[in-house]
Amino acid sequence: MKKTIALSVLSLSLLTLSCNENAAKKINDENVEMAKQRDNEIKEGGPKLKFDKTEHDFGVIKEGDIVETVFSFTNSGNSELIITSAKGSCGCTVPEWPKQPIMPGEAGEIKVKFNSSNKPNMQKKQVTLLTNTEQGKEILKITAEVTPKPKVQQNS
Repeated sequence: MKKTIALSVLSLSLLTLSCNENAAKKINDENVEMAKQRDNEIKEGGPKLKFDKTEHDFGVIKEGDIVETVFSFTNSGNSELIITSAKGSCGCTVPEWPKQPIMPGEAGEIKVKFNSSNKPNMQKKQVTLLTNTEQGKEILKITAEVTPKPKVQQNS
């Protein structure tokens, strides 16, 4: 019993002492200032994504169909636009995006393929773009009403 109490007191003491560090002391003021400057530059003259559309409805499709749409955009900002990644909300939604910087005034495309295999009924998916715009990310949405394949009946 005494060993248990002693170990508990020792553990509590170590825990208290190890958590005594002040996180605010670890912040580098130079990094904070650089981040503020970067944020101001983005607000004032950074890249801006202007899409022709941010949502697309494929309508009614058959289960197993692979459909594709294109989201066209323009960089309406004052500096180069960089899309660092584009991810679908599931493996059935696959985006393709320009990997090179898009200069101010230039246009680009995000192609999105949707594979409806094993995805019957109403489907709502999205693609998240990580960018160097003020928002930092953009969301594109697709929907489809997938007609299920007829069920195969087994003869018994």
